[in-house]
Amino acid sequence: MTTSVIALVGNPNVGKSVLFHRLTGAYVNVSNYPGTTVEVARATAHFDGEIDLIDTPGVLTLPARSDDERATMRALLHEPLCTVIQVGDAKNLRRTLTLTALLAELGLPAVLALNMHDEASARGVKVDAHALAEALGIPVVPTVATGGEGVAQLTRQLGDARSPQPLLHYDTATEISINGLAARITEHAAHPRLTARGLAILYLGEDSEVEAWLKHAAGETYRELEAIRHAARTEGVTPAALAHERGEAASMLTTRVTMRAAQASPLLAHRIGQLIIHRFWAWPILLGVLFVVYEFVGVFGADTLVGLMEEDLFGGILNPAVTRFVQAHISTPWLADLLVGEYGLWTMGMTYALALILPIVTTFFIVFGLLEDSGYFARLSVLANRLFKLIGLNGRAVLPMVLGLGCVTMATLTTRILHSPRERLITIFLMALAIPCSAQLGVVLGLLGGISFSATLIWVFTMVGVLMLSGFLAAKLIPGRRIPLVTEMPPIRLPLFGNVAKKTVGRIKWYLIEVIPLFLLGTLIMFLLNQFGALPAIIRAGEPLVSGWLGLPPEASAAFVMGFLRRDFGATGLFALSHQLSPIQAVVGMVTITLFVPCIASVMMIVKEQGWKIAAAMIAFIIPFAFLIGGLLNHLLRAVWA
Repeated sequence: MTTSVIALVGNPNVGKSVLFHRLTGAYVNVSNYPGTTVEVARATAHFDGEIDLIDTPGVLTLPARSDDERATMRALLHEPLCTVIQVGDAKNLRRTLTLTALLAELGLPAVLALNMHDEASARGVKVDAHALAEALGIPVVPTVATGGEGVAQLTRQLGDARSPQPLLHYDTATEISINGLAARITEHAAHPRLTARGLAILYLGEDSEVEAWLKHAAGETYRELEAIRHAARTEGVTPAALAHERGEAASMLTTRVTMRAAQASPLLAHRIGQLIIHRFWAWPILLGVLFVVYEFVGVFGADTLVGLMEEDLFGGILNPAVTRFVQAHISTPWLADLLVGEYGLWTMGMTYALALILPIVTTFFIVFGLLEDSGYFARLSVLANRLFKLIGLNGRAVLPMVLGLGCVTMATLTTRILHSPRERLITIFLMALAIPCSAQLGVVLGLLGGISFSATLIWVFTMVGVLMLSGFLAAKLIPGRRIPLVTEMPPIRLPLFGNVAKKTVGRIKWYLIEVIPLFLLGTLIMFLLNQFGALPAIIRAGEPLVSGWLGLPPEASAAFVMGFLRRDFGATGLFALSHQLSPIQAVVGMVTITLFVPCIASVMMIVKEQGWKIAAAMIAFIIPFAFLIGGLLNHLLRAVWA
């Protein structure tokens, strides 16, 4: 028996993934900024029967232009869909209906979930759902996915899903071109579910996924389709003209079904959102946010919690108990040393992972979840847009970089939300070079936070400077043009405790499953190098570079050896030497290890997205560049504070 398939489709950041969780119980990462979903997620829902529900990436527009939009278009083309649930934002009905206008042409049965209608009402916007349903000819259900409101009604209305009524007829020349293409598609390349007219409109709009599908389905007759499209161009039928007509039709319908309170005063959240991107106030607010993060992660997490875990729990109770147990029951010296020696799996590997890093990353995960759910990160893209012009990017690239502060590996995947291969290449390079993951960032804040806020700021400004310089050079060397910023601006919201808690627990689980085994592997490598006399040799060989150029203690060479496995493991090695480091050495060490090679998982993701040659070229550049910047910073700081 074939399972029915329903797709959730909509613009970015309208609540598709929250609704997906409500309908299936499956959890996907949900954040208050666009681009969180970059691949199709799938789970089973039980309504009247078993339904396969898929959550598609948000689309700014169709025809598809970015990788995440192409993923959604592939789902529409290749999944055996019986229904589409379009999730729309009640506050921005025009944008929702612009997408509806195109989905209507495809002919799939649909239901419109008009989400966040509570926020629309709070802004004085009221949508007449009944009138909208009559105009579209499909069920329209107001929902608040975060609270579960309207979800039960939505599931009941799925049985009444119908193909939407067309919102518009294009101008005469366009209609002639559409009809000509539709006739050829019907004859030579009919789709089992999508209408020939809808495919013709997408083909005229230069959707690459539809082009590929038609080329395969039509075979040699594809040349006829190309000829019709070329003729249409000469008549002024362009993708921009098609999009404009859909937008005008959406505007007209929005005006008919929307009422706005005459004296609706701006909400406090709206005013805060404006201040966050204000030309002047944005920067004090940003510094304030950084200071709060520093206090919570760098002081409370790295000082208070690490002190309790490392000194009281592990140092005072667990490590002595484990050491006594191993020495009492294991008589083989090297095996006992492997477990509880200087480079022991317990005394170094587990102590680093659980006593030093876990408290820091837990506090970081909490504050990261609060910021991303509040909508603050999306506003960073607006703040960064002018600055990012210097590196050939727009502010949208800041979103993968912010995600990289959680996990650079997954953030590399989310560069698919960017609109050109050039943008993705530059962003991936900058993340591999200068964006620390959560575990490493936690260690950095922990070490530098224990010194001073100014030490933390020196690290921050150095990393931003390196990011901008490297990006500027990359933009000059990589051919292509910068694409202007077009992004969704979600509302400022009070973070949901449940969502923040789920994401924090999920990230801690990821840390425990992925990072701890690598810490143990790194400890084992360090133990073997020490046992066979290689580690002292490496330390001596690296002394001219580490002690001479970087000005660090000779023992810091071991941290860079550890850093080849994971940068956060290397950073933890420096953290363990904190009692030997001066403030200048701490800053230089953390800058250098932050710029050091990305972790193995990140390298493999870069290979997946860009290929072996580009990944190898990035690593070949990053390693010497990290030491160059570290050494220059060391000499600069010593000259200033001599």
